[in-house]
Amino acid sequence: MKLKWLGHSAFELTSKRGLNILIDPFIQANPACPLKPSDLHPDIICITHGHADHFGDVVEIARNNPNLIVITNYEISIYLQRKGVNAIGINYGASVRFEDVEIRMLEAKHSSTFDFEIDTKYAGNPGSFLFEFDDDLKVFHAGDTGLFSDMKFVIGEVYKPDIAILPIGNIFTMDIKEASIAASWINSEFVIPMHYNTFPSIAQNPKEFENLVTNCKTVIPNVLETIEF
Repeated sequence: MKLKWLGHSAFELTSKRGLNILIDPFIQANPACPLKPSDLHPDIICITHGHADHFGDVVEIARNNPNLIVITNYEISIYLQRKGVNAIGINYGASVRFEDVEIRMLEAKHSSTFDFEIDTKYAGNPGSFLFEFDDDLKVFHAGDTGLFSDMKFVIGEVYKPDIAILPIGNIFTMDIKEASIAASWINSEFVIPMHYNTFPSIAQNPKEFENLVTNCKTVIPNVLETIEF
């Protein structure tokens, strides 16, 4: 599996068979990302919740890639379907399979609205995603979340991901200390920080996070760097 960070919470995962999964496609308005939506050609997009910095450019990317499928919660899927996007809505614990990857939605503790609309609208429950590849590699993308006990008792003890991608930015999500606790609970082999330094309000030093994490290896990717696991 190949992983590429696009800045903020946006990631590309590419399976051994070449299935390309784009998570939280915040591209045009993302100051950390040098790409344009037209540069991206995913097979699958996964959206954790409705906030603009996660929903991002999904509609434009979907229109440029007519065979693309969006996986998200039920409410966002209905919103996208009304815009002509091929979207599948699932909920906590449910999974869908595409080629050599099973995609499961899990819980997150956050809020979820279409905050880019003139009238802010409810966008269903926020979520996280577990990606299980056929070579038994499991990747957990936490979305936006605070610390909660299911990170230990469900995500860590039941699903046992090999890679955990966790927000560290504070203000809207866990801070560095809470994220390090989440890393200890999940107990994955690798942990990757996200959702930091995009804006001044979430400025963090990922090395401080790395120093607090003692049970697994912290990987701090550069934007657009491809890492193979």
